[in-house]
Amino acid sequence: MNREVTLELDSYRLAQYAVQVPCYICDGPNTFDAEYCRHCCAPMAVSHQAAHQKVQPRLIATLGASGVGKTVYLGMLMDILSRQTPDLQLLARGAFSVTLQQTTIAALEQCQFPDKTPNEPDRWNWVHCHIRDPKLRRPAELVMPDLAGEALLEEVDHPHTYPVIQSLLHKCAGVLVLVDASQALEGHRNQDYFAMKLLSYLVELNDDPKNGWSQRPVALVFTKADQSASCFDDPLAFAQTQLSGAWQICAQRYKQFRFFATSVAGACAYRHLPSGNLQRIPLRIEPRGVVEPFSWLMERLRA
Repeated sequence: MNREVTLELDSYRLAQYAVQVPCYICDGPNTFDAEYCRHCCAPMAVSHQAAHQKVQPRLIATLGASGVGKTVYLGMLMDILSRQTPDLQLLARGAFSVTLQQTTIAALEQCQFPDKTPNEPDRWNWVHCHIRDPKLRRPAELVMPDLAGEALLEEVDHPHTYPVIQSLLHKCAGVLVLVDASQALEGHRNQDYFAMKLLSYLVELNDDPKNGWSQRPVALVFTKADQSASCFDDPLAFAQTQLSGAWQICAQRYKQFRFFATSVAGACAYRHLPSGNLQRIPLRIEPRGVVEPFSWLMERLRA
């Protein structure tokens, strides 16, 4: 007994894989259904969204050593700008862009700081957003990743270790460099050394006299500044005293730079862990100076 059965051939689906989708960060080719770029591990959701926009997103990186407060700063910045504000307003694009804000605020509500960002690039949080500015006729499109401090240091010391970092910084329109004010105030030079390495790395990454990093805006932000009144009163004077090496590099090699002071926690305490270590916890949340560095950076990008 013979039975005739009609089967549809699915070979047409292979045609979709013949058209490669370029990564927005490194321009590497990927399949249409890839979640992360196979070359730099950046989320392909950014590439798919950018492909359907008339105005291409601009990249802004938030850089700093491990534990300086990059995740807290970015999460709080998003939370403030996502509300109705008279000057700037942020509107996240894509579900993945809300994760950073969600995890940061959830941790602060529990009187905790967010966990340290993992070194693996596919576990970093990325933010793709509209920025509505009354001074602009159309919203600005931005992409801001939350990079791991340890991975950033490894890339600065050993270039090409993390291709996504090099590709990102090569395309960035500007950066926020975060520095731990409490460590600088205590006389620890590691913050100054890290900032010096980072600023030198950026200039060497692209030394074009017209479009290189010497011409791009750099906002240097002292975090945890609630522990130093002098830092809030005059960030530049604080930098000249406590961050002299980085300040000299900025003055000699960068045309657009400015120092800021910010804090998220109004007061902190330390808790003893069973392991014997101390854990810093926020007692109350009092954001101060969070929007100003970002607002200054947006003004420089408009110019």
